[in-house]
Amino acid sequence: MLNVWTLGVPGTMRRQAGLGAMIALATAVAWSAGLAQQTRLVSDSSKPTETYLPIPGFDTTSLDASVDPCNDFYKFACGKFAANHPIPADQAGVDQFYALYNVNTQSLYGILTKAAAGGAGRSPDEQKIGDYYKACMDTDLIETKGVAPAEPLLSEIDAMKSKEELPALAGKLQRIGVNVFFGYGEQQDFKDATKQIASVQQGGLGLPEKDYYLRTGAKDVELRDQYVAHVAKMLELAGSSPEKATKDAHSILMFETALAKASMGVTEMRDPEKTYHLQPIAKFEATVPGMNFGEFQDAIHSPRVSEINNATPEFFPALMKEIHATDLETLKAYMRYQVLTTSAGRLPKKFDAENFDFYGRKLNGQPEQAARWKRCSNSVNGALGEALGKVYVEQYFAGDSKTKMVEMVADIEAAMGRDIDQLEWMSAATKTRAKEKLHEVTNKIGYPDKWRDYSKLEIKPDDALGNARRADAFENDRQLAKIGQPVNIFEWDLTPPTVNANYDPSQNTINFPAGILQPSFYDPKQDDAVNYGHIGSVIGHELTHGFDDEGKKFDGKGNLSDWWTPEDTKNFVARTDCLADEYGSFVAVADVKVNGRLTLGENTADNGGLLLAYMAYLDRAKKEGVDLAAKKDGYTASQRFYIGYAQNWCENPRPEQVRTQVLTDPHSPDHFRANGAIVNQPGFAAAFGCKKGAPMVPVKSCRVW
Repeated sequence: MLNVWTLGVPGTMRRQAGLGAMIALATAVAWSAGLAQQTRLVSDSSKPTETYLPIPGFDTTSLDASVDPCNDFYKFACGKFAANHPIPADQAGVDQFYALYNVNTQSLYGILTKAAAGGAGRSPDEQKIGDYYKACMDTDLIETKGVAPAEPLLSEIDAMKSKEELPALAGKLQRIGVNVFFGYGEQQDFKDATKQIASVQQGGLGLPEKDYYLRTGAKDVELRDQYVAHVAKMLELAGSSPEKATKDAHSILMFETALAKASMGVTEMRDPEKTYHLQPIAKFEATVPGMNFGEFQDAIHSPRVSEINNATPEFFPALMKEIHATDLETLKAYMRYQVLTTSAGRLPKKFDAENFDFYGRKLNGQPEQAARWKRCSNSVNGALGEALGKVYVEQYFAGDSKTKMVEMVADIEAAMGRDIDQLEWMSAATKTRAKEKLHEVTNKIGYPDKWRDYSKLEIKPDDALGNARRADAFENDRQLAKIGQPVNIFEWDLTPPTVNANYDPSQNTINFPAGILQPSFYDPKQDDAVNYGHIGSVIGHELTHGFDDEGKKFDGKGNLSDWWTPEDTKNFVARTDCLADEYGSFVAVADVKVNGRLTLGENTADNGGLLLAYMAYLDRAKKEGVDLAAKKDGYTASQRFYIGYAQNWCENPRPEQVRTQVLTDPHSPDHFRANGAIVNQPGFAAAFGCKKGAPMVPVKSCRVW
């Protein structure tokens, strides 16, 4: 499916976007299941026990001046970060995103506790965010209710008499965020970006991606054994006998393994040409014999459609084969588990703790689960992000931050125009098309101009699971209602408090929420050199996504079309191959290297974004008469720029988290993002007086943009 390419962050903020209507699913799974790429899961403390402070844009405490910047720039810029920032027990790692995540979550907590206190003066949105938070935090009531809030769904599953009932039940479950069998949602038509269409793709797995089921290494076998034990325990907690739970868990693994074998890999899923197969609905329905797809669409609240993008066409015949071959009791157990795992955070503690033990502790190496106030604050952000975001923006995104960002974006876009003009490997014809696309980019900064209407979403102060399910259904319905409607490119898919940024190729938009426009990424107290290195490189990163190995396949209108000459494509591929080989040589953990193909788009964006930000900074400094040789904090402006960039990626991760990231995530581990881009920067050697052939200034370097 189409990716909305993010800057790439750990924990709660990271989401690789896919089907539009599956945002609600991602939110539900992130909060309760604790998947490695989506969650930060500790003790159920009800309030902060410490005050979180932002890391400054230029962090002198992280610098290690004993390291030669020409030998290892990451260790020079971030060498003391890990010692200064030990990993808390409730985290899979620590980095700049984690630090800002805590600051922002603390801010949300302040907003939400005030809203939860009630009072006649609350606005309708404040009532909803306050009551959602209050219900989420009421663990005594959650314990008292037990499994009862989930029982209606569990009973409906148990009452199934035949597989003919599966389509309607699958649609009902997917509508409220329960991941069963496959994914369904809305997307812009790759070949006609003015159209919004239905789309269907592979899904239904409980482990992060297909190869977790197929690899034969000792660690992989151990994880599968642990997964089976976890599934069995969840089923047992919900009332199954230990013997039946164990039997069902093994059968579930077999069923999911068959789905995994039929699934595309994470690297293949990056390619929009491999995930676009628009076809008449009758042609798709022929691949799912025995499934009444119209009943599924009705249950998930989708309009009936005449055509659909079958993103993973080889998956569905295999899915139906396995459904027909698998006994009904196993399919029931599979759906029961999916209900339980996506509900766990709002069920009694024994469910929540067991779910975390696998997804947080075993899969991600995280010793303790995150404090409940953090989890509930971010759950509100996922469910009611623009209602909460409106208050967040009023309190934490004031002053001239938006004006400064607009100026910086304009500077970096102008730098890309100049960069395109001077490329030696690209023809004049393709340069013209590239600049046309560049000039059609739409920038979304801070927060939406029009806020989302949540008036039809019912939120109760005493119904934690019900609130989550209704919020998932509300978002599902909102997304699916877009099918057949005009595209609104000004709608946001990131909430204002989110610590992330993204590029959407179908809309040709770059998006920077207020949540990331805070220290250290944007620090009003720092000079332009630091801020262009920090947030400027982020802007350049997202802009470059429009021209990476995926983005280049879309034109300025957002349509999948080849606007390159064959010779230019050949030159482009030779340059991206260089990056793929470079990053593919990095050893992330003892037995796993970075996947240079999976991470190619993000690595291209890092390299191009840093170059564009530096070009833009030099132009801005010239306009403002900045003395580049003058030192501040002991470093020149150019040095401060590169240090600012590298400090975006200061990290202290757990090895389990790194392993999971490398196997599933299109973003390279942080410190490779620092050094991997620095070695290819033409301005770096002069800034630090490095000689050609030094580790950070190799004789052979890679350059795309």
